[in-house]
Amino acid sequence: MNRFDFSGKTVLVTGGTRGIGQRIAERFLAAGAQVFVCARTQPDTLPESSGTSATFVAADLRNIEEIDGLLDTICRVTGRLDVLVSNAGGSPFVRAATASPRLTESIVHLNLIAPLHIAQRVNAIMQRQACGGVMVFVASVSACRPSPGTTAYGAAKAGLVNAVASLAIEWAPRVRLCAVSPSLVLTDAAKDGHYGNASALSAICATIPARRLATPDDVASACLFLASDDAAYSSGTNLRLDGGGEIPAFLAASGMHEAFVEKS
Repeated sequence: MNRFDFSGKTVLVTGGTRGIGQRIAERFLAAGAQVFVCARTQPDTLPESSGTSATFVAADLRNIEEIDGLLDTICRVTGRLDVLVSNAGGSPFVRAATASPRLTESIVHLNLIAPLHIAQRVNAIMQRQACGGVMVFVASVSACRPSPGTTAYGAAKAGLVNAVASLAIEWAPRVRLCAVSPSLVLTDAAKDGHYGNASALSAICATIPARRLATPDDVASACLFLASDDAAYSSGTNLRLDGGGEIPAFLAASGMHEAFVEKS
């Protein structure tokens, strides 16, 4: 039984064709929403739940004309947009000292500029609707802790979290905005070695109080909650999904962390 009901609602999940975005789209479909997903290229399969599939619209969110085309298509089909989940983003591992200017600009554009552009356009739609709307932005714990190897990404996500707080004031009361900041997530890429081999993955989990990585379902659950009426008084907030954070390095270095970790 679904805890949330989005029947009659139209939801857009950017980057919703794989990974975390795919699971978010599937969960909104299961909750009764009409779901649109976008990416630059159409995948072989689309998010689906109980025989209902998401609708795909090709769009490169770094191109403002394609954002406008995406939203025009949604409004032409449904006449409304109730929820935006701005999930598209990411970054390769690259040392800041050797990153090219073009790569740095591309990372910032994808993770900060593009979400701001689509938010501006979606706000114009939602402000015209009697029921307004909700925007949920998938950020990262990299926004509020050091992010070596993904410096531009962390800086962009920090900007995104700040923007959510600011826009929640500018666009209230008709439009709510929230951010979700997961730590490392066990996607298919992670299972295939994105964070290293099985031994490395186990060592990473040992640094997390919850003793595991987040799952796409963890992130999806947070998005559904924040987009629901149960979170009607939540706006400008940033929900951290980090399993309790990280065991402090000085405890791990001294071996004292064992006193704070329950043996399995």
